[in-house]
Amino acid sequence: MTESQKLINGLALSGGGFRASLFHSGSLLRLNELGLLRQLDIITSVSGGSILSGLMARHWPELTWEARPQGMVAVNFQEKIVLPLRDFCGRTIDLSAGLTGLLSPFSSMPDELTKAYDKYLYSGWTLQQLPEPAAGKTPRFVFYATNLQSGASVRIGRNYLADYKVGRIDKPNFSLAKVVAASSAFPPVFSPVIFNFKDVSVWQPMEGTYLHDRRNFKDRLYLADGGIYDNLGLEAIWDRCQTVLVSNAGAPLEVEARPATDPVGQLGRVRDILTEQTRALRLRRLVEDYKKKGPGGGAYWGISTKIANYGLSDTLTTDNDLTRQLDNIRTRLNKFTGDEQGHLINWGYALTDAAMRSFGKEVLTGPPPAPAWPCPEYALS
Repeated sequence: MTESQKLINGLALSGGGFRASLFHSGSLLRLNELGLLRQLDIITSVSGGSILSGLMARHWPELTWEARPQGMVAVNFQEKIVLPLRDFCGRTIDLSAGLTGLLSPFSSMPDELTKAYDKYLYSGWTLQQLPEPAAGKTPRFVFYATNLQSGASVRIGRNYLADYKVGRIDKPNFSLAKVVAASSAFPPVFSPVIFNFKDVSVWQPMEGTYLHDRRNFKDRLYLADGGIYDNLGLEAIWDRCQTVLVSNAGAPLEVEARPATDPVGQLGRVRDILTEQTRALRLRRLVEDYKKKGPGGGAYWGISTKIANYGLSDTLTTDNDLTRQLDNIRTRLNKFTGDEQGHLINWGYALTDAAMRSFGKEVLTGPPPAPAWPCPEYALS
């Protein structure tokens, strides 16, 4: 698939730490059952979504596909993707990486996060080892980070790294673990993830890259969590794809009757409000796009979505105290218990099923198989 080819189906996976990784894995389980995974032309991701997307990109060549009435289905998706992810999300990564990086004179906290990703998930893989995108077979995987120098969103994938203010690097051969670390480098603990370039000639100008001639923007990149700029990961797909699917596990803004009054606490609160406002504006734009495109424009589901809103009488569950509690689960990279994992996976699965059968049915190429809890011991009822 070349850059100039039309992108039909796009999927965006939001940030939100381990809770996002687990929630999105439930979404992908249902999309796989619906025969849609191989029909995706591009998968964009941020932060916790990138942890899962990187794992899927790493193991995509190992997936075994079988033809079903609804399309091609990866019959070993649980084995190759979900189970390794669950094992990883059963570990406390942020605290161990943070302490080691803080105390070591030879490493940093971002370095330790990268090492953990590489050890448990990506096995030394680089971007150039990821599968070549091919229409109807393999999507393009794009990971978002935020450039702390230019303030722009940075897209990183097998084909390119691009900052619209600085320029583009074709065929980057970065460590997959480091790219995912940059995408999930939430400040100030795990950021910035620094990329050094001895040869700045690898940068190519693009239209409007007004910083391209400044060497100090090209010899080193200071990257942080992609969610700082776009927590939904929508930039690359909402204007380019005919169908836009969005899975959102981001944490909503909590109301506070007694907000902090100290300088540090106020800065944190202001940051959260700004993030929430940016996300709300993007969601509003997404809804407007859906209305303009009409049937087939896509579907959205979020961890705080009420499943009753999809207007179906046969959803896997109804809104209840348990589903509402998942909205407030933490977004850290620390150990998630078996029930937390199972509930998040099931909720992502149930909402995706409802969203696709309600608003995404035009995308389906065959009859949807009956849904069933991927983690039946943690049914949401």
